Parts: sequence; C-alpha cells; structure tokens
Amino acid sequence: MKQLTEDNFDEVTLNSDVPVLVDFWASWCGPCKKLTPILEDIAEEVGDTAIVASVNVDEERGLAAQHQIMAVPTVMIFAGGKKVEEFSGVRPAQQILALLESY
Repeated sequence: MKQLTEDNFDEVTLNSDVPVLVDFWASWCGPCKKLTPILEDIAEEVGDTAIVASVNVDEERGLAAQHQIMAVPTVMIFAGGKKVEEFSGVRPAQQILALLESY
C-alpha cells in the first residue's frame, strides 16, 4: 500500500488515470488494524487497475484537517481528479472492492 503525505497526496489522487482508494488511519485505532489487511488484499487483487493508499492521520494532521476526517478509519475513493465516495469504519472486502470497481 502506498503511503501518502502532504507532498504527494494531490499528485497521486488528482492526477491518477485509475481510481485511488485512500485509507485515513491511526496506529492506536482498533478498527483501523482490522481494515489494513483487508485493504492490503484488495491492493493485491486490483493490481494496476487502481491505487490503494493510506494516510496516517497522526503524522499528516494537515491532510486530515483538509479532508475533514472526524473518525478513523475513513476511506475515500478518488476518480477523475475528485472525491467520489467516502465511508467510515470497517466494511467487508467485497463491498469495498465493488465500490472501487464501479469507477
């Protein structure tokens, strides 16, 4: 999974030719720890057809504020240079994959 920072966030999410799933997470967050392996599996499954990335909200407070992250994990999907989906909490892999593949 690609790690995003303030330096590369816009470049990766807004300039991508493929959908980008971004997981906003924190190391102290229990549900985040459950979601990470699900997203790692999804990243393997989608290969080059999408980008699966993550943002550590404790290290990237500016990005968390910019995207109004109120709870972790929060997952956003970007397509065509804009945010098209957002949800908080853990969801089953198939549900996340279906959302991602719809773009």
